[in-house]
Amino acid sequence: MNCKTIVEGTTELLVPIPPEGSNFPPSAAPVFYNPAMELNRDINVAATAAFVKRLLAKRDMEKEDIRYLDAFSASGIRGLRVAKEVGVHATLNDWSPEAFELINKNIELSGLSEKVCASRKNANVLLHESKFNIVDIDPFGTPSPFLDAASVSALNLLSVTATDTAPLCGAHLNSGIRKYAAVPLNREFHSEMGLRILLGACARELAKHDKAMVPLLSHVTRHYVRSYLEIRNGAKQADSTLKYMGFLSYCPHCGGREMTRGLAVHIKPECPFCGGLTEIAGPLWLGPLREKEFCEEVLTELEEKTLGTKEKASKIISFCRDELDIPLFYDQHVICKQLGVSASGIDLLIASLKIKGFKASRTHFSGTSFKTDASVAEINEIIRVLG
Repeated sequence: MNCKTIVEGTTELLVPIPPEGSNFPPSAAPVFYNPAMELNRDINVAATAAFVKRLLAKRDMEKEDIRYLDAFSASGIRGLRVAKEVGVHATLNDWSPEAFELINKNIELSGLSEKVCASRKNANVLLHESKFNIVDIDPFGTPSPFLDAASVSALNLLSVTATDTAPLCGAHLNSGIRKYAAVPLNREFHSEMGLRILLGACARELAKHDKAMVPLLSHVTRHYVRSYLEIRNGAKQADSTLKYMGFLSYCPHCGGREMTRGLAVHIKPECPFCGGLTEIAGPLWLGPLREKEFCEEVLTELEEKTLGTKEKASKIISFCRDELDIPLFYDQHVICKQLGVSASGIDLLIASLKIKGFKASRTHFSGTSFKTDASVAEINEIIRVLG
């Protein structure tokens, strides 16, 4: 395997060299390495560092006692960066013999042999065998087959990435139903739909083991969904978490939507706004996507660390911090097209909603998305005036 040395953050390591002159997707490499995911890894370093500081403030333990698992390590870049740039002990696991060999080379290159160990096991086996303070599952594709074992293993934080956005967001409906035991809708809010379907799956898997979750930070960026979930123990805590589960009733005719909490609910098929037939999505997570204070702590870590995507990462986390905790977002351009009017600036729309006494914010999902507690009719009226 031909490799080259790169530096990401402050960590040096070897990664596979793509064949010269070829259109070489990362998944076709002998060991998976995707440079486009540096943004994801930069945010991960900052978020993990912020959580570790919280954990140390709550518990009588040293940073070196905190154990982090990178369950799908490939080249080892994610776990090595956490070990070096955060300072905790990391286990780098991958079933591939080529990846395991490269991981060991990178551990030697990094000089972190006292803080890092390599493992070559099926991820589910390792997760059932051992417990870690922080479990990070970032597989190629769906994390669904590993959520149960990860729920067993994670003591304090579960970090999850899903790159199968088509099933999560409803574009591949049957696949989404099979993998996540939920019905997604492929509508204008599909990106947030995917995130809430994933969080719902995580909440249900954790609850099976009498564990609850608090989403500290969640974001949808490019082709992936990512969330950091604080773990809390106990049946009562798990019961409280499940109260955030529910269903969406969406009217494709007028754009109206209603949320109904619960896992066994009765939803009328008629839209309460226009009388049209609705579409039902769920079960999905209807609770908060992030904790505002944690976002502030992550922004501080981003500012203090040497990171290649610092500006982009800070922008994403700032949007996450400031967006309303209301499911689901509206798309200004979709509404304008339906009404046959021109779109104003998104900031002007949000200001107009606030002037009318509604809560409103931009979101990190797209440049034309916004959240508000105004009804569809009230949103339409304001957009017509602005258009």
